[in-house]
Amino acid sequence: MRLKLSLALTLALASAPLAAQKPAAYPAKGQTTEQKAQDDAACSAWAKQDTGIDPAAVAATPPPATGPQGERLAGAVRGAAAGAVVGEIANDDASDGAKAGAAAGVLAGGHRARRNQAARTQQAQQAQAASVGTYWNAWGACMAGKGYSVQ
Repeated sequence: MRLKLSLALTLALASAPLAAQKPAAYPAKGQTTEQKAQDDAACSAWAKQDTGIDPAAVAATPPPATGPQGERLAGAVRGAAAGAVVGEIANDDASDGAKAGAAAGVLAGGHRARRNQAARTQQAQQAQAASVGTYWNAWGACMAGKGYSVQ
């Protein structure tokens, strides 16, 4: 499970910047460098207006909050409950079992917290890449309409 999550995160991180890169536009109808710069600026403005997406603002969006979400506390509660039952059965002392169970639960909750944070980060990166990809698709359609070959 850990390997699958690690592989998924690696692939997401590796592919996110690729989705956000500006496509290449070749002047298929002999447009000059100056004309290409004007068309690029016009298409950038149009894509921003049409999609409502500003790639610079999207890139500046901070990552999701990394604060605790209660996973450790929930793990401690579950561990204490299970430890109390085991402690009562094993040596007629529920409190020692609850202490040990709570400690184990905190560790399990920490693992769960890290896994959840990684998933939130991956979702944010995918949403960011999709948003910028939508912008570049609109930009590319505009440039193609102006006679450029867009890749």
